[in-house]
Amino acid sequence: MKAKLKTRATEKGNKVRVVTDGNISVDIYSRTKTIKKTQPDETVKEYTYTVYEVADFTHGKRKMRSFYVLDRAVAEAEDIARRLNSGQTLAAQIDNRDAASYGNAKQILIDAGLENIPLEIAVAHFAEAVKILGSDKVVESAQDFNRRNPTERPPRTVREVANELIELKTKRLKDKPGKGARYIEDLNGRLGTLAEKFSVNVDTVTTTDIQTWLDGMDAAPRTVRNCRNTASALFKFAEARGYICKGDNPVTATERIKTKNAEAIEIYSPDEIVRLLAAAPDTFKPVLAIQAFAGLRSAEVMRLDWQNIKLERGHIEVTAANAKTASRRVVPILPNLAAWLKKSKKKTGKLFPSSRAYFHELQREVSKRTATDKLAAVAWKHNAMRHSFISYRVAAVQDVAKVALEAGNSPAMIFGHYRELVTADDAKKWFSIQPKAAK
Repeated sequence: MKAKLKTRATEKGNKVRVVTDGNISVDIYSRTKTIKKTQPDETVKEYTYTVYEVADFTHGKRKMRSFYVLDRAVAEAEDIARRLNSGQTLAAQIDNRDAASYGNAKQILIDAGLENIPLEIAVAHFAEAVKILGSDKVVESAQDFNRRNPTERPPRTVREVANELIELKTKRLKDKPGKGARYIEDLNGRLGTLAEKFSVNVDTVTTTDIQTWLDGMDAAPRTVRNCRNTASALFKFAEARGYICKGDNPVTATERIKTKNAEAIEIYSPDEIVRLLAAAPDTFKPVLAIQAFAGLRSAEVMRLDWQNIKLERGHIEVTAANAKTASRRVVPILPNLAAWLKKSKKKTGKLFPSSRAYFHELQREVSKRTATDKLAAVAWKHNAMRHSFISYRVAAVQDVAKVALEAGNSPAMIFGHYRELVTADDAKKWFSIQPKAAK
């Protein structure tokens, strides 16, 4: 029997050509395609033509075959219809046992609400799954997939999850105003950086995404490790609340950052600090000066208020809420530091009112600005401002206990980590650097 060609309308009103052979129908879809070509005179001309696509189910899955000539598409559809119909003819020759098996298989599909799926397609899908998983793991794997990919999972962006985590931590640490406030501030800064980098739903972030982000950081190993730990905490939080699947924390498989012996302790020379101060914007000079000549940590400087700088009394008050060790200390304002602060002193307000990210961005920018035609840029060294202050201060006063008190460290920590061998003459040069020297 020769195949028949007719047309039918889709729900959207489009016409589809249908080739039938017995009880088998094969659809032919048509669509218009337009391409643009540049002519020799540089004008652009559009060419429009029709593409005919034949739906082929002979291999269990629908595969679209494209043709530019309708007759060829019809011929292909007829061939597909004949092959499928011959399969039905063969089915009429099966014995009673096979017929019962066929009927049972159809009933299974009906009971599952899948009666519209042809049996051969259902079998093809099952066979493909068995090839991948093995026959004893198909159902188990499907159940696991469904558990890990629930249809009702609440969508959350990285920013939304970060805000939830910060809110929860703030509630839990409300009775610890000192250390708790500092932790929340640090968490806020790092999660803000993460949310800015990944402005997507939390369940779409992959291990590759996180590893690429970490690899691209221009920061010390300790800083990279802290960012990795913060990201891991966020995804653990998302996992516990069902925003991502159990075991899908993308940070887990990223490279662990080693910091032991990775960060060489360095200091600046007097000439280098002069160049850095000269290159710094006026609003950033007092920040660098306090780090270099009073030894405050970066985080302490960012929390510092101008009210804590007592020029008339000759000291800086680092409150318990601002100190890393959660204990108040008083740091003397040495004569050269007083000269730097007098140029910028305000009555109130933050010494550095911007974000942590901008603070580190300014550090890198200042480093670049020190380059001249004759001199290479002064490299920014991790924690070198504080390390320099402690080293030069010990050389100047020859009293580790006194310097430890000013720096907010133990004498053992000073000896073990922050004391470079510098001379008294070097220290004299360091603490004699005035604003006029950095012009």
